[in-house]
Amino acid sequence: MEFWLAGFCETGEYIGLAQAAERLGYDTLTVSDHLFHADYESRYPYSETGAPPYDANTHWPDVWVTIGAMAAVTSRLNFATNVYVAPARDLFTVAKAVSTAAVLSGDRVRFGVGVGWCADEFRQTGQDFHTRGRRLDEMLPALRTLWRGGPVEHHGRWYDFGPLSISPVPSAPIPVYVGGDSDAALRRTARFADGWIGNRIYSEDQLSELLERLSRHLADHGRKLDDLRVIAPIGAMPSPSLYRKWRERGVDGTLAAPWWLATAEEKQRCSGLSLKIATLERFAEEVIAKM
Repeated sequence: MEFWLAGFCETGEYIGLAQAAERLGYDTLTVSDHLFHADYESRYPYSETGAPPYDANTHWPDVWVTIGAMAAVTSRLNFATNVYVAPARDLFTVAKAVSTAAVLSGDRVRFGVGVGWCADEFRQTGQDFHTRGRRLDEMLPALRTLWRGGPVEHHGRWYDFGPLSISPVPSAPIPVYVGGDSDAALRRTARFADGWIGNRIYSEDQLSELLERLSRHLADHGRKLDDLRVIAPIGAMPSPSLYRKWRERGVDGTLAAPWWLATAEEKQRCSGLSLKIATLERFAEEVIAKM
């Protein structure tokens, strides 16, 4: 079972968090993506009010700069975006940023990608919000073509280029993890992805239903759940038995932020990065070491 960390924290905490995660045996540290905060016209899809669970003071550092900085102070820990809204950018900006981070990290980047929900961000970057899913479906194979090294070319509906090359390119394929639990996202996972990553917390019943839907979409493309890396945040108290059970059911890893379950004693004793590291240590001792 892989243990991924949801790295929602202040920008200055990422370096220390990455070093602690590597020392304690975590597999991957994730960074999430937003371009700006505003009084959005778009409704946040995961709340009853339509308001996002963050405000103007919430840190959203550039994911690739942050991953590059963390990679420089670690040697084993992997890094993922959860998730990067690739179709809000142009193809070559995405290709060059991800490729550079993969090279600098020694192939420790997992490309978590989704279509996004915030039309406001697409408007400001000049990308069409309404075609974002179709563009991402073409962007993913085009990115893989560019990451092979050139000269290469691609001629499609949304992207048309080449022969040309980008450099640097990684020495190994960059794993692509599609995020989202809509049928469109699961179909995209089945067609294009090396893995699926959950972008919210799922009850065990919800996770069972989701895996059934994902299995059906995979079957449409001649694939099985075993062909995919499944990373699922699970809404139940962490325990070795919980994760063993879901590993047997096809879940390869879980995504958690142990500081969300900090005890009263831990909160009284420390705060900020110190609190996060204390909860990482407890989770590693109580769960990871017993797997």
